[in-house]
Order: sequence, then C-alpha cells, then structure tokens
Amino acid sequence: MTTLALPRKTLHITAMAVPLAGWTLHTTVLRRRLVQARRDPLTSTWRREEFTDRAQRLLKRHPDEVVLILADADHFKQLNDRHGHAAGDTALAAIGSRLTEWAGRHGVAGRLGGDEFAALTPIEPRHQKLRLDHLARLMTRPVPYGDGLLPLTVSLGAATPAAIGTTDLPTLMRAADTAMYEGKHTGHIVHARPDHAHMPNVNGRRQGRPGTTIRTTTGR
Repeated sequence: MTTLALPRKTLHITAMAVPLAGWTLHTTVLRRRLVQARRDPLTSTWRREEFTDRAQRLLKRHPDEVVLILADADHFKQLNDRHGHAAGDTALAAIGSRLTEWAGRHGVAGRLGGDEFAALTPIEPRHQKLRLDHLARLMTRPVPYGDGLLPLTVSLGAATPAAIGTTDLPTLMRAADTAMYEGKHTGHIVHARPDHAHMPNVNGRRQGRPGTTIRTTTGR
C-alpha cells in the first residue's frame, strides 16, 4: 500500500504543479504586456498618463530636490521633410533614450505626444546646474543614421518646486513649457520663474500649443 501510495501522491502533486506553472507564466507574460502598453513603442519612454502618475509619486517622495524638464525637438518638420520619416523616428528615439539616461533609474521620462517629451528626476540642489548643463550637451549630439549623422537640437525648459513655489505637477509642467518656448531654438535650458506658471493655458498646456484652441484659463 505504501509503495503504491507514494507514486500516486507524487503524480497528484505534479499534476497540480503543471497548471500552476502555466498560470505563473501566463501572469508574467500578461504583466509584461501591460507594462509595454504603458510605454511609447517608438521611444520606450512612458506614455503621458503613466509618466504623470510616476512623476506625481516622485514629487511626493522628493518635494525639495526634483527637477522637471520639458523638451521639444527643434525644426522637426524640416528634418522629416529633408531626411524622411524614418529619420524623424530615429531622432525621436534618440531624444527619448537620452532623457531616460539622464533621468536615471530613480527618475522618469515620458513622451507627451509628437516631438514633446518630459522628464523628472531627483537631483540635490547643489548638483542641479551640473546635471542640467550635461543634459544640454547631451541633446545637441548628432544622431547616427545610415552612413552619416543627423543634426539634433532640442529646446529645453526646467522647473523646480523651489523656484515655482509649488509641488503641483500641472503647474510645474506649465512653467517648464513656457520657459522652454521662451528659449526656443537658443540651445540653452531656460529655468522657469514663478511668472511662467501663470501664462494663459488650456488643460495645463501653454496657449498656442497644438490642440489648445478650446478655452483659456489662468493661474495654478
């Protein structure tokens, strides 16, 4: 009896383990697919909604030392017209990759739409200038494409809770967006001031941006 019972018990456990293993694999695959769905497929940065969620959590954890960056590719239409859409995609992928590298494993980078990106990362105030200077240089490096290099310039605006006086993410994004456009095509990072947060806006985006023609509000 004992000799027969042992194999039957073993078989029973094995039979139970097979579907459990299959379910674990299915769950892992499903989780990966859900994460991938929250990422932009071209740049591997987070989509707007996921970026916003993660950025807000970072702001709560590091209210005194985060830096928010808004980034826009310069002359992107001309790049597409001259070199083709594949070249434009390569440039966007490079911007996403460089922002992700700059933000590091403790930060977050996202593609907000088109050629518009954002990144937020904790940086001690004494290191912020050095890190921002590094980002400005990083964003001007030509992008390898085919047998040559694509020119790349990116307009950048930076906002910090200390400078703007708030940890409200939409307000910081509005300030950084306005600062970025103030220095468009200059090759320099423009640091947002408190008045940048009060520019006319629609749904948290600077008036005049694509898709901001419905109504205008002001304030935080």
